[in-house]
Amino acid sequence: MASRIISKSNISASAVSTAENPLRRPQSQCLQARHIQRYIPRPTQKAVRSGAVAFSLLFSTVIVRAEPTLAEIGAVLAHKTFIDLTQTLSETSPVWEGFPEPKIASARRPDGAPYTIAHDGFRANVFAMVGQSGTHIDPPAHFSPDGATLDRLALHDMILPLVVFDATPFLKDDPAHAFSRQDLEAWERAHGRVPEGAFVALRTDMSKDFATDPARFKRYPFPGWSRETVQFLVEERGIKAIGHESLDSDVTESMETESYILKSGRYQIEVMANLDRVPATGALLVVSFAKIKDGLGFPARVFAILP
Repeated sequence: MASRIISKSNISASAVSTAENPLRRPQSQCLQARHIQRYIPRPTQKAVRSGAVAFSLLFSTVIVRAEPTLAEIGAVLAHKTFIDLTQTLSETSPVWEGFPEPKIASARRPDGAPYTIAHDGFRANVFAMVGQSGTHIDPPAHFSPDGATLDRLALHDMILPLVVFDATPFLKDDPAHAFSRQDLEAWERAHGRVPEGAFVALRTDMSKDFATDPARFKRYPFPGWSRETVQFLVEERGIKAIGHESLDSDVTESMETESYILKSGRYQIEVMANLDRVPATGALLVVSFAKIKDGLGFPARVFAILP
């Protein structure tokens, strides 16, 4: 867009200056202008100059308006494919071994009976669960004493370019493969440099076991990130966040990858789904969650918009 504005400025300035000052034109053009002016009444000459200025301004406006409106962007998005990257959360959803299982109950009237549509005209749920349940967001404050909590995360960081690294080819020979710098370099040779400001997700297909085989989903060890790779992505590629299908970022005792990414001021999404339905590059990721004051994590709704 900047190049368009610069072009507008150059065109406008040129058009105005040559209309108001013929001496700035090439000599041949100046001679032609003087010859023509002998036969054009002065009021008409003034109108011609004014018309040139008006055309310049009109042309400038056309160039500025070349940027699509939000309505036009919305019309484009309406015809795109949306892929849900979120697991369905229930009382049987697997969680990290140190956390309690989710509980979802009916809200009850003061007399102890549950609210029902038949009796009360509405119904409601009461949830009892750790923030890190199902597909969820971990804000920096989850690991960092001074990190941002859920209510302080920037809105601009909730819509990001999506990059997907496919680790499944490595899992036959190494079921607990840690995605390495070497893997990343090979990916960039095939797909290009990871763009600055991207959300990078690691596909392992562990998500396919989330609902059907929770015990296998919680297996240890499991495929994940290497801290070296995530640090490179943060410091050399300027990514905004990471995501993965597992309950943790890696299998280290100190959870060093998760500790690093959160203490670097980035967030992460865990327990993602359907990454096998998203291309390596070109999609957008959208993440939403409740704005909890001082929140340290919460179930999230995450989806991709395909190119």
